[in-house]
Parts: sequence; C-alpha cells; structure tokens
Amino acid sequence: MMAAAAAAAASSGPSDPLHPAAAAAAAGAQELNNHPELEEGPSSKKRARLEAESAAGSGSGSGSAAAGGGAAAGGKAGAEHKLEERLYSVLCCTVCLDLPKASVYQCTNGHLMCAGCFIHLLADARLKEEQATCPNCRCEISKSLCCRNLAVEKAVSELPSECGFCLKQFPRSILERHQKEDCQDRVTLCKYKRIGCPWQGPFHELTAHEGECGHPTKTGNELMEILDEMDQNHKKEMQLYNSIFNLLSFEKIGYTEVQFRPYRTDDFITRLYYETPRFTVLNQTWVLKARVNDSERNPNLSCKRTLSFQLILKSKVNSPMECSFLLLKGPYDDVKINPVIYHFAFTNENNETDYMPLPIIDSVECNKLLAAKNINLRLFIFQIQK
Repeated sequence: MMAAAAAAAASSGPSDPLHPAAAAAAAGAQELNNHPELEEGPSSKKRARLEAESAAGSGSGSGSAAAGGGAAAGGKAGAEHKLEERLYSVLCCTVCLDLPKASVYQCTNGHLMCAGCFIHLLADARLKEEQATCPNCRCEISKSLCCRNLAVEKAVSELPSECGFCLKQFPRSILERHQKEDCQDRVTLCKYKRIGCPWQGPFHELTAHEGECGHPTKTGNELMEILDEMDQNHKKEMQLYNSIFNLLSFEKIGYTEVQFRPYRTDDFITRLYYETPRFTVLNQTWVLKARVNDSERNPNLSCKRTLSFQLILKSKVNSPMECSFLLLKGPYDDVKINPVIYHFAFTNENNETDYMPLPIIDSVECNKLLAAKNINLRLFIFQIQK
C-alpha cells in the first residue's frame, strides 16, 4: 500500500530529477521495495510523515532564510543599543550619574568623577573642615591622590550623543563643533542684530529672514538711538581700562604675590576664613583676609558661593595714605577674575577696608579656589599722591 503511494507520488511529481519532493518520494519507494516488512506499521507511517515535512520545508527554505536575515539584523541593532546603554552606566560620574563632558578623575579604587563634581567635593570638604572622600568607597580623595583617566575620557568622547537642535546622533568629540558650525537647525541671530533686530531662529531660515528683514531700512534717527545705547556700553568697558592705564602712570606702584591660607574661627560653630601672611608693599606691612558667602552659617548648603576680601594696613603711618588696589589671578592659576579697582584712605584709626567682593565670574570658579590647598593671587597697590 505504501509502495503504491510512493510510486504514484514519484510518477505524478515534477519531472525534474533534482526536485526535493521527487527525490524524497523516489528514495522512499526504493526503501520499501528492498524491505517489504517496513511497508506497514507505526514506524513506516512516521517515516512517511517526516518525508512529507522535509519536502515541504525545502520549498519554503528561501523565504525563511530571508526572514531570518532580517531578524538577525534587528537583533544586532538591539545588541548595539544595549551595549551603548551599558557603557553609559559604566562610564558615568559616580556623583551626578551623567557622562563627563571634560576631564575624568578617579579615586585610588578606580571610581570615576567628572571634573565639576570632583572640584565640588573638595570645596565642600574644605567648608566642612573634613577630609574629602569618594562617594562610592569612602577612600580619601584629593588633587594629589586622584589622577585623570585618559582612557575613559577617550571612550566617552566616542560615545554617541544627541544634538539638541536636529536630534541626530554624533560622537561626543565632534558634537560641539557640529552644534556651533554645521547643524542646519542651530539657533542663529540676524546679522542686523546690532541695529536692533531681535530675530533668532534655525540656521536654514536665516537667509530667508535676512532677505525680508526690515531693520536695514530704518531711518537715521532710529539707528542713532541704537548706536547711542551701544556707545554707552562700550564707554563703561573702556572706563575700566582707562582707569588702569592712568594708575600705571603713578609714581608709587607696588605689587606682590599673595597666598590665602585656610583657617577656622574659634566660635562654637567654626567658620572657614582665609588670611595671608604679612607682606610688604610700598614700604608698608599689609595683610589680606577673605571669607566665604560673607561668613554665613552653612555655606556648604548653598549652591551660590562667593568670596569677599579686605585689605588691612598693619604698620603705622604719619598721614593718611590714599590708595587704589586690585586683585588679579596669579601667574600659575586658571581661575577667572574680572578686574575691579577699589579705593581707600588708610589711617592709624581706620586701617581696614570693608569686605569687598572678589570679582569671580561664577560659583564654579569659586569652587576651584576653595578646592585648592591655598589661594594664590596677585595684588597691585597704587599710592595716590596729593
């Protein structure tokens, strides 16, 4: 019975001898002819079913291969996506849990910290009079104990990051240049901004806007109002430089490098303050003092941090000594300080200036100073002759 079915399948199948169905049917018929005892029984039925399934599977092999290729490609993309996510979690800062944007520091046990968090930890420890520790393992950290991890810095620079304007992915190493120069969706200002145009929009719309901008057709009176305002701002900037140049023409000028060292008050709740050793300028003895956030109770709880200083004349003078003075950054520090000129008349009875703000740009720069072992600045004193 099975032999007849196999023979019928072979005779009615495709004429091509290489066709899988014909080959399977012919093989089954030959096996049954050689072994008649296999014609009936459960094993022979199972064999016939397997032969039919193999023949059907060979016909759909090409379609399943194509589907398998698509699934493999999708799986590869998913694996790459998961790899990036794992790298983000491994290379992130242990403090802010974000990928570092610049330098990367590590403690002696290898835990990573971005430069901003590292400096902030050192500054907080200085304010609390504590030893700074790693947030993960609590080992001691300092500028001498920690080192930069250049391998992590390079790895992070190659990770993809999304452009905030066009939302496309770019390696972090070229993202900044792309956002400033190449991105067609970056925010751009009109070239007529100097004469009052307030427009800002994506770069690819800039040409169309400038062709329609009405500010180039303003009247002379309107343009003069704008130019007057610009002149006022420029005048304020030039006033500072002219004042410095005038001070440089004085007969008695002195300057020195000063080093602020940290100390603690004797109060029940101690407060951090800085003081320099005594130094001599213009044949007089001076001292500088500084304090954080005007000696507020817990400056470590404040995000905004400032430094203020006072100049103290320690030696005795026969007549009032009128001076102009300013503090600038030291020759080996990278802190950013805006020059501000202060004036004071020193006498034996009034030998201390009020606390004046140290003109640091922002709290980040203040944290840099607090994180340092000492604060090194340069003091200029100009004596005004009567």
